[in-house]
Amino acid sequence: MNISIVVPLFNEEESLPELCAWIERVMRDHGYTYEVILVDDGSTDGSWEVIERLHQQNGHLKGIKFQRNYGKSAALNEAFRAAQGEVIITMDADLQDSPDEVPELYRMIVEDGYDMVSGWKKKRYDNAFTKNLPSKLFNGVTRWMTGIPLHDFNCGLKSYRKKVAKSIEIYGEMHRQIPVLAKWAGFRKIGEKVVVHQARKYGVSKFGWERFINGFLDLASVMFVGRFGKRPMHFFGLWGSVISFIGFCIWTYLGVAKIAFARYRMTDRPIFYIGLISIVVGVQLFLSGFLGELISRNAADRNFYLIEKKEGL
Repeated sequence: MNISIVVPLFNEEESLPELCAWIERVMRDHGYTYEVILVDDGSTDGSWEVIERLHQQNGHLKGIKFQRNYGKSAALNEAFRAAQGEVIITMDADLQDSPDEVPELYRMIVEDGYDMVSGWKKKRYDNAFTKNLPSKLFNGVTRWMTGIPLHDFNCGLKSYRKKVAKSIEIYGEMHRQIPVLAKWAGFRKIGEKVVVHQARKYGVSKFGWERFINGFLDLASVMFVGRFGKRPMHFFGLWGSVISFIGFCIWTYLGVAKIAFARYRMTDRPIFYIGLISIVVGVQLFLSGFLGELISRNAADRNFYLIEKKEGL
C-alpha cells in the first residue's frame, strides 16, 4: 500500500464528507493504493455516524472511535499503530489542510529520501494576535532549542516514512513535538514544504490559548527526556554536586570565620541558612539521580535500539 492518510477529528461531522470526497479524488487521479484512517476522538456530535456511512460508500475508509476525548496525540498514536501504508500522511479534519498537497508530500519521502516532511503554513488565515504571533514565538524557540530548521512545528499536515511513525510514541500533548521525537529516535532527514492554509469552513477551533503554554512545557519535557531519559544521574547528579559544593564552601567559610572571630555565632548570619539549604537541596537532587538510574536500569526498554537491517548484509 502506498499511502495511509490519518485524520484525527473531534466534532467535525460537517466537514467529513467533503474532506473524504476530496481525498478520494486526489488518490484516484494519481493512482495510489491507499487507506484513510479517521480517528474519532470522543466526538459528541454525529461524526461517528458520518464515518460509518462513509465507510459503507468507500471501503478505503476506516474508523477508530475513542470512548471519550483523549486528545490529538492519543489519536495519532493509535492511528500510527494501525497504519499499513509505506508513507503515512496526517492532516486535520477541518478542511484547513488541502489533500492536493498529498502527492508532493509523498514524492518527497519516496524520491527525495526524507524521513519526515512537515508542512509550513506560510500564509495563514488565523487571527494575527491570538494565533499567528504566539505561534511564531513558539516555533522560533523550538527551532533554537532543537536545531531543527522548521518554521511550523505544529502544522497538522505532515508525511512520514512508515518506519518513523512506527518508532515514536506520542502521548500527552506531544503531537506538537513530533519532529523533535523523530530526531531523538535517530531520524535526522526532516524536510519542510510550504502548504496552502485555508480558512475554516465549518465549526470552530478546538484549541485555546493554553496550547501555547502546554507547548513550551512539552518542549521542555521532550528535551529533558531525549537527553537524560537513559542517564538521569548525569543531570541530577551534576547539579546536586554543584549545589552541595556551594553549600560546603559556605560552611567552610563560616567555620574559618568562627575560629578567627569567636565572638560571632554561625547561626546569626543569613548565609548560614543559604549554605544549609544548598546542601539539603544538593543531596536531594543527587538522590533523585540515583532513583532515576534505578528506575531507568530496570525499565523494560532500557536497552532498546532501533536497528535497520539491509537485505544481503
